Amino acid sequence: MSATPRLSTVHASVLSALLLGGAAAFSGQALGAEPTLTPEQFEKTKLLYFQQCAGCHGVLRKGATGKSLMPEETRKLGQQRLERIIAYGTEGGMNNFDMMYSPEQIAMLATYIQMEPPIPPELSLQQMKDSTKRHVELKDYPTKPLHGRNWKNFFLSIERDNGSVAVIDGDKKELVARIPTGYAVHVMKAVENNKAVKHPKPEEIGRFWYTMGRDGKMTKIDLWQTPDKMLVAETQVAYDARDVAVSGDGKYVIGGGYWPPHFVILDASTMEPLKVVSARGVNVDGEYVNEARVAAIYDTPHASTWLVNIKELGQTWQVDYSDLENLRIDMIDNSKYLHDGFFDPTGRYFQIAANASDQMVVIDSQTRKLEAIIDTDVRPHPGPGANWNDPTCGPVGGTPHLGIGKMTVWGNDPVGHKDKAWKICYEVETDGPGLFIRTHPKSDYVWVDQTLHPEPDVQQSVKVIDKKTREVVKTIQLTTTEGYVATHFEFNRDGTEVWASVWNRSDSLKPNGEIIIFDAKTLEEKGRIKGLYAPTGKFNVYNRSHHVT
Repeated sequence: MSATPRLSTVHASVLSALLLGGAAAFSGQALGAEPTLTPEQFEKTKLLYFQQCAGCHGVLRKGATGKSLMPEETRKLGQQRLERIIAYGTEGGMNNFDMMYSPEQIAMLATYIQMEPPIPPELSLQQMKDSTKRHVELKDYPTKPLHGRNWKNFFLSIERDNGSVAVIDGDKKELVARIPTGYAVHVMKAVENNKAVKHPKPEEIGRFWYTMGRDGKMTKIDLWQTPDKMLVAETQVAYDARDVAVSGDGKYVIGGGYWPPHFVILDASTMEPLKVVSARGVNVDGEYVNEARVAAIYDTPHASTWLVNIKELGQTWQVDYSDLENLRIDMIDNSKYLHDGFFDPTGRYFQIAANASDQMVVIDSQTRKLEAIIDTDVRPHPGPGANWNDPTCGPVGGTPHLGIGKMTVWGNDPVGHKDKAWKICYEVETDGPGLFIRTHPKSDYVWVDQTLHPEPDVQQSVKVIDKKTREVVKTIQLTTTEGYVATHFEFNRDGTEVWASVWNRSDSLKPNGEIIIFDAKTLEEKGRIKGLYAPTGKFNVYNRSHHVT
């Protein structure tokens, strides 16, 4: 049988709370009806669903980026067809799970989604405060780095299924620390340069990083500490979550919940939760949504605000953190279902994917209004995104797609290239759907992965596209090992290297991945960092804290 991704003790208890703690709570309901699972199977399958399905289909299984999995829909398909869909994926962008789960696990999932979904509990502000732990007191924070390393060129790599973050020295290409975090960290962020909200200690920009695990656990990392003390604080802000952001002055940190559907504002120094705001509300179609999940959150580079994107509502909330007692929220209607995004080079316009609408949404963070909607192909997914200059269209942004092998590029300069702004400039076909796109101002190329294609050789290869000619100049096969995939890119601080991830989706109980480093100019391999656990997202300290996309 395939190995099930490992959980921390914290995550196991959180999941128990999220999914009502046990099959006993369901006896006489779902377990007493057809189709059925034994209590033990039910418990195991709840975990499988939470780990891999809830993100797209929802905790309540009402659908979002993925289709509704309510029993009235799933029972029409039947057990055998559901098993085939789970195993082999769909052309619409659903991944195949035959390499990750055994036939028995796939069969249990197919049965589970034909049963009534559990209703998970809420999480109070007091519960969050009670969960807060400070491993290093503020008085013991160092006033300068306690190591001689170039910490601004550190890479922080998510070790997805191990529940950890690997801190890697970008100069020496060696592991500095492995920090225990929440299960499957999705995103981590540091204070970013903000022209409107000055940081009191600019030399510390990029020092503190905040992670958000899919189990809703937020951790605080201090890169000035010795490796054994880099984890300085943690707290629980949700049971299921995706994103986090820090205020430009470094005073507050915000975490968004998938469940409960809310966002939480915390004191960035102490990690004490201060304020909870529900994301439930009426969507752009005039319908009340109970499971209105918080997707991407970003600090705006020119204002004391965060952009909080509410997936199911099709709204971007611009939240002003200058006065928490009288919180101002501007609700900007746009499209469903909002997922991930990035700013244009000026830092004024936020470009975010509305997956299910096949659109990129553009928000003007200065006017706090919708700027534009760009129709794309099937399910855009830019990840951290990419901006560059095109010979014809000027400044542009780009995205791959979850549902088709294609890179879509649009103009994003309404001042210097008004006639090209928010219009598709060009498209480049790739061999398969992907998750991530990345470039650097000093690079001639754009890198795109193809992780979602069902064929192994395509999953294991990436496309490198010339910014000037708009053509694929190289297809790089990162691995040929069965079960391994290639995904995600990050440039080093000066743009001379590209770091790409390779990992095995089916075995997370031992080191199962590595980072391959390429020369950004010659595209030749320079080296490898081995012994990592499913290294997914990688974050270069300088690039991410200075809006280098």
